Amino acid sequence: MVGKLMGAALAAALVAGAAQAQDTWYPSKYGAADTLGAVNNLSPEGVKKAAALVKTGKVYALGIPTGPESPVYGDRKYLAESIATPPAGQPPIGENKVTAFDEKVTTSMGIGTQMDGLAHLGIDHRHYNGLKADELAASGFKKLDMAAIPPIVTRGVLIDMAKHFGKPLAAGHAFTVADIQAALKAQKLTVGKGDVVLIHTGWMAAKFPSDRAAFNASEPGLGLEAATWLADQGVVAIGADTIALEAIPFENPNRPFVVHQTLLAKKGVHVLENVNVGPLAADGVTEFLFVLGQPRFQGTVQLVVNPVAIR
Repeated sequence: MVGKLMGAALAAALVAGAAQAQDTWYPSKYGAADTLGAVNNLSPEGVKKAAALVKTGKVYALGIPTGPESPVYGDRKYLAESIATPPAGQPPIGENKVTAFDEKVTTSMGIGTQMDGLAHLGIDHRHYNGLKADELAASGFKKLDMAAIPPIVTRGVLIDMAKHFGKPLAAGHAFTVADIQAALKAQKLTVGKGDVVLIHTGWMAAKFPSDRAAFNASEPGLGLEAATWLADQGVVAIGADTIALEAIPFENPNRPFVVHQTLLAKKGVHVLENVNVGPLAADGVTEFLFVLGQPRFQGTVQLVVNPVAIR
């Protein structure tokens, strides 16, 4: 009996150990000291291959204008104020009568078209590569500094899920691995190391700005297994024409934003949100040169961006 109990205990310990090993997500495969994540997959060779995709020279701005009416998650705000020089009521400066305007912008960096950094979402107060939340915040996020991310110039791939399903997609529709692979096969595409993947759901065209409340609160999007599969192909970033990339309502209501946690914290893959991919889809563009020179603001965990696609 004792032997059986010991055997059962050993088996339970082995199962628990296997589960613990499976749940271990740091240190990163890019190294225990790495702070860049999948951006490490960019290369000069990748840039040259991506540049060869340019055939027409047509340029697409993938960012939408940023302002008070931009898509926002939660209660993030945007306020721009003008500052006149000289102040109102005072004469112009110098014989040449200089007058000017500056501005003061008070905003979250997570508004409109944005890039989520690796310090944005974590798991139980740990972020990419196991970095502790309190240490990150105390240092001004220096270890996961968005200002340190190099320009992202690489092959972009558009996966047109709206076309794949052939009908308007509903909020909460979570794309599976089979869905993504079938859409890629239909488009005669593959994704690989160093790519940026953008997903067209049609949600932005359908809901913004006509139904801001619905756009800001719900969406079709990536399911967990599909996000994990894409990350495992070595992609640098994944984005969509939605406010949060993943399906909302969530696949599992008890696991909110698990796609963000998986991509940012576990895989080191950046997330792009509110990306205006509709014009690319309308032109039938499926691969292109992707260019993003993000602003180099220090101390941020997300950034307003305007990615560019060139076909």
